[in-house]
Amino acid sequence: MFDAAPAHASVALQRRAAISADTGHRLDHLLTGPVVTFSPGREIYAEGDKSGALYQVAFGVVRIYRLLADGRRQICAFQTPGEIFGFESGAQRHFFADAVNLVGLRVLRPGSEAELSHELLKLALSSLDRAHDHLMNVGRNDAAGRVAAFLIELADRQDSRDSNIIDLPMSRADVADYLGLTIETVSRVLTKLKVAGIIRLDSARHLDVLRWDALENMTA
Repeated sequence: MFDAAPAHASVALQRRAAISADTGHRLDHLLTGPVVTFSPGREIYAEGDKSGALYQVAFGVVRIYRLLADGRRQICAFQTPGEIFGFESGAQRHFFADAVNLVGLRVLRPGSEAELSHELLKLALSSLDRAHDHLMNVGRNDAAGRVAAFLIELADRQDSRDSNIIDLPMSRADVADYLGLTIETVSRVLTKLKVAGIIRLDSARHLDVLRWDALENMTA
């Protein structure tokens, strides 16, 4: 399944900025108070809580998820530094949010600055785009393709393609719950990628990509 032959062409780099510099400057005065820290696993908000505030990730990674009727957890998104989350269509939260690792957040309270409404809409639509991409990944790819697409997504969001380094702040269980796989399947795919010479696993939370073309070819 995994071709470890030398690459003959470079893969085009596709990066999507989490938030433009101009938008960031314009939102700065709406981000109130100091950076609030959350220890790993600490809840930021729960399903059913009153909605309203948005949050910008200063550092760390936030996990957005729902609990299914049978008690299983479905992770819907990971929020990384610079990104804003907490958009809701109603008066109550529809998801849980908690800290994957040590997280710092700044609070944004929309509604008082009408001229920024279109900027917030852009950010909400960007989050929606990522959700659609995730659904396409889970719906069209096999297990290996899902893991490969996830690694590419992380690299693009971390802007780390040039360095070939991907940090994995989340656990294998988190990755499995995000991709609709089991922990064993995620670990097995990563091991196959390593044996095929596509990635190098420096540790459980850090890897180097050796073959971007092979990783790309595994995705739908």
